[in-house]
Amino acid sequence: MSLPEIFPAPAKLNLSLLVTGRRADGYHLLQTVFRFIDFADELHISVRDDGRIVRATELAGVPADDDLSIRAARLLQKAAGTALGADIALDKRLPLGGGLGGGSSDAATVLIALNRLWQLNWPRARLQKLALELGADVPVFIFGESALATGTGEQLSALKLPPAWYVVLLPKVSVATTRVFQDADLIRDSIPLTIPPFSFAAGRNDLEAVVCRHYPEVEQHLAWLRQYGVARMSGSGACVFAEFGSEAEARALAGRLPETMRGVVARGLDRHPLQAMGVE
Repeated sequence: MSLPEIFPAPAKLNLSLLVTGRRADGYHLLQTVFRFIDFADELHISVRDDGRIVRATELAGVPADDDLSIRAARLLQKAAGTALGADIALDKRLPLGGGLGGGSSDAATVLIALNRLWQLNWPRARLQKLALELGADVPVFIFGESALATGTGEQLSALKLPPAWYVVLLPKVSVATTRVFQDADLIRDSIPLTIPPFSFAAGRNDLEAVVCRHYPEVEQHLAWLRQYGVARMSGSGACVFAEFGSEAEARALAGRLPETMRGVVARGLDRHPLQAMGVE
């Protein structure tokens, strides 16, 4: 068994999220802008020679068979037909049910890391296709760049976004995505944006009103942020955020955060950190 290596799994923000339709099979059609930030989980991964996929740390409320990191490893192992296994330990920092893509990011990092550690040398496009079996948000983390996503979130086009810093608030609730998308009041016919820039200022989140109705804590955090400018929910919540042009502006606002609220200051990333580390 090898010594563990550390791999980051960054959060994403949805700078805009429009629900543009619904397919006959019930899946919703979206247009969303993804951006990575430098707030991340960390995975400690080592190779096993006995073929076992072992979860080395527990994740509260999530059985091993439901853990996206473990499912990703098993899926890649089966698809590649490798006899190798892995020990996977997760340092969990991103909140569950927070709309920051934590589970999806963890799964993508496992696929990228094991592709290298198992010396599979799969191209990124092949990993993206496999990642879609784990969830609609997983492929963008393998795509590895700020992106405009359409379809159910799997059709990705790279975007160039301006530098930005974010104050991200972390309400102490876990939002059930299925509950949000099944709500009868959800907007399902938004007209997609067709002209760049697909920026934070130009966007909105169609899921926000439904989430705020079911989870008043999210509405309270949004209301606090909106005292100081434009704020938005990420994904299907619960986390909310505001964008700033400088770190100083973001930290100044974070310093005013009430003691009853939690938040982080994060820098917007142009690329997934594993690209910078040379993990292809």
